[in-house]
Amino acid sequence: MGKTTGFMEYERVGRPVTGPDGRLENFREFHGELSEDQRRMQGARCMNCGVPFCQSDYGCPLHNLVPEWNDEVFNGNWSHALARLLKTNNFPEFTGRVCPALCESACVCGLYGDAAVTVRDNELAVIEYAYAHGLIEPSVPDVRTGRKVAVVGSGPAGLAVADQLNHRGHSVTVLERDDRVGGLLMYGIPNMKLEKSVVDRRVRRMETEGVTFVTGTDAGPIAERLLREYDAVALCCGARQARDVPLEGREAAGVYQALDYLTEATRSLLEDRESGCSARGRDVVVIGNGDTATDCVATAIRQGAASVTQLVRKPAPRAAVPVWPYHSRSGAPDYGQEEAISRFGRDPRLYGTSAKKLSTDGAGALTAVEIDCAGERKTLPCQMLLIAAGFSGAEEGAAAPFGLALDEKGRLGDGQGRTANEKVFVAGDMRRGASLVAIAIAEGRRCARVIDEYLEGYTNL
Repeated sequence: MGKTTGFMEYERVGRPVTGPDGRLENFREFHGELSEDQRRMQGARCMNCGVPFCQSDYGCPLHNLVPEWNDEVFNGNWSHALARLLKTNNFPEFTGRVCPALCESACVCGLYGDAAVTVRDNELAVIEYAYAHGLIEPSVPDVRTGRKVAVVGSGPAGLAVADQLNHRGHSVTVLERDDRVGGLLMYGIPNMKLEKSVVDRRVRRMETEGVTFVTGTDAGPIAERLLREYDAVALCCGARQARDVPLEGREAAGVYQALDYLTEATRSLLEDRESGCSARGRDVVVIGNGDTATDCVATAIRQGAASVTQLVRKPAPRAAVPVWPYHSRSGAPDYGQEEAISRFGRDPRLYGTSAKKLSTDGAGALTAVEIDCAGERKTLPCQMLLIAAGFSGAEEGAAAPFGLALDEKGRLGDGQGRTANEKVFVAGDMRRGASLVAIAIAEGRRCARVIDEYLEGYTNL
């Protein structure tokens, strides 16, 4: 989602909401006085994007939380709502499906006994209504600047860079190593969370608007040519270097990194064939506790796994009095765990548990995994082990062809996405480490501004 709109926009359109001291005049009328805990949270910021949870000393005015919905849709102005939405979010059809909606966790409505504003669903409703009713029309620049930009990587950050710079009038070419555009939107996020037709729809629109996409192309071998032929290069290669888990017997057949497994699962669906590493009929063990691990659990269930167990190294969370903002820290099951409970009658997660040793048959195929569960050794039947232990930064070789070096955390660039080469810029997970789709889009937008300023001497993005 985009950032909450500030007061100035409402003052400009004739709807002042603040009093002489700059505070919301009618806050007490709506909500009464803040409690001590609520006052303590004033000025708190989102741990991921830094957006203030409150935009004033007394919280966000209710109609200011999602202006594209509250001020426009309720009045039937869908086109105005769309225009507002796209000013801050290039791809609400993506975030409206896959974003964990931290904004809803921090919604001040939750402070007063009401449910949070459904920001994610509202924004998804706006963009899908727009597509369904012909409000999405190609926006082709009237004038081209003559500047050429190469974007390496077509994930959400790369697409955002390309979209912004193309609308500015620059000629943009996006290079993608895989056979389809979208990066992790295409192959890292399962189809049940983000249908690939949604990605293709956006890509077709960008092509109509003038963006060129080149797939099946590794930028490394042609880095010198890109630097020579383009006025700027944006590296948006992601943080795809998967963390491994040291295990005795790690070389057993049937052990997969989560991203490799999810990629093959999606590719097999798109090609209408059986997956080359299907979980059908197998006892599956997933190592990890993040979104990727949940996606592995859900995918294995859909492929017909005989059982699914998820190993979580951390101890089980203890119930606690919720403190605003209500980020999900209680261990509540996500969609993958909910489906496992429905299918197998139990939560697949084993807390305080780590894998220690893998057993194989005479042919080297995985048969079991030995685990340490709260100090007790157990053996689980297992014919497929999926490692979803997170990512440690960009892949080796992503930066070297451009004469650049990753830092010790596998990242590249400064806080604005600039690098040691003035023609090369970076955005998304490659700059900050693995994060959310919404953050990647924001990264791409910021990178586009920096590139535009470099090319033109100023920017209006």
